[in-house]
Amino acid sequence: MSRRFPRRAVARMAGRRALAAVPVLLAVTLAVFALAAVSPFDPVKAYAGTAGLTASQENLDQLRANLGADRPFPTRWWDWLTSALTGDLGDSAVLRRPVAEVIGERLGWSALLAATAFALALVLGTVLGILAGRRRGGLLDRAVTPLAYILEAAPAFWIGLLAIWFFALELGVLPAGGLTDTASDTVTADQVARHLVLPASVLGASQLPWFFLYVRQGVGEALDEDPVRGARARGLSESTVLTGHALRSGMLPVLTLIGSRVPELITGALLVETVFSWPGIAAATVTAATSVDFPLLAALTVLATVAVLLGNLLSDLLYGLADPRVGFDG
Repeated sequence: MSRRFPRRAVARMAGRRALAAVPVLLAVTLAVFALAAVSPFDPVKAYAGTAGLTASQENLDQLRANLGADRPFPTRWWDWLTSALTGDLGDSAVLRRPVAEVIGERLGWSALLAATAFALALVLGTVLGILAGRRRGGLLDRAVTPLAYILEAAPAFWIGLLAIWFFALELGVLPAGGLTDTASDTVTADQVARHLVLPASVLGASQLPWFFLYVRQGVGEALDEDPVRGARARGLSESTVLTGHALRSGMLPVLTLIGSRVPELITGALLVETVFSWPGIAAATVTAATSVDFPLLAALTVLATVAVLLGNLLSDLLYGLADPRVGFDG
């Protein structure tokens, strides 16, 4: 008889995590404004652009006052925070547009890239890990495991550059970057799909080794446990032993990876977006950091922090559902 879904326990855990996230987000946003205050980059000169090279100090000081850059950073942080709580994320001083608009038009493309890459890494890494863990030392295990260690150590941008050289320049079978073909001004599904193949594959390849190695080790160790040996001794088929016993215990550690890989996924996505000129939030993040764009930088940092917190919550919920002994007390 299957267990009923523990809605109340899940809701209590989610509520506790939401309350605990409040001081974390406050501290993160305050740290952003504090670091920006001691940054060597001048937001006024970044805002003025080339005109700032010939502007008088009086004009620069007036512009600094207009932008509010002359106020102490706690004041700037508090003004931004109170406005953000009402839904107003402010205006980007460098991009000259509302922050919500900048993030809104880019977030979907970043989410598409990250979700596709994560699904690819999870499915392919899990399948290969099961096959390799089932027969450790076999041909597949000897072929894939060394490659997984190489991919684990290789930076995502290096894999991306190598993929562009081979698939785009040498073979010419896939576009090197962007969202659509250069000759087209219309965004179509088939063009997006073609341009998504390389960046999603590269980002997925950078995450795949973790799932593969965890699944391989978990399944391999589970097959050596006494319950599995007992199932084999009772004459159960190998597929029944694998799916009914080994996978149940061997896959549990993988659930924790779903949340712990989120920070690496975000970092890797920023690098991959930059390499492939993908129109996500990477360019906005770089612009916000180098120009000390307080509102945009704070909003992007909060967005990344929320993604990490939600990933950790998801992994804990999945682990609690898969293993009743753990529960939902975290």
